[in-house]
Amino acid sequence: MVRGGDKLTEYRFNTGEAVHFFCSVCGIYTFHQRRSNPQQYGVNVACIDGVSPFDFPCVEVNDGVNHPKDGGGGVVGYLRYEKK
Repeated sequence: MVRGGDKLTEYRFNTGEAVHFFCSVCGIYTFHQRRSNPQQYGVNVACIDGVSPFDFPCVEVNDGVNHPKDGGGGVVGYLRYEKK
């Protein structure tokens, strides 16, 4: 994070292990500390100057219901971004 830390709002749900951060001004999800590995962070690349989702040709997608740490989930598909 370069600036704006004072504008972040922290949100935790369910087990409270994952820490999600949102901008308190506009509401955008910025990043989170992962539940499955608290040493890693997930980042909304659209919040990073000079980075675009189109920079990543293939992105793994989890089912979003069954968390890998609970013995479920896993990769169920892939998103591929293509510019017009």
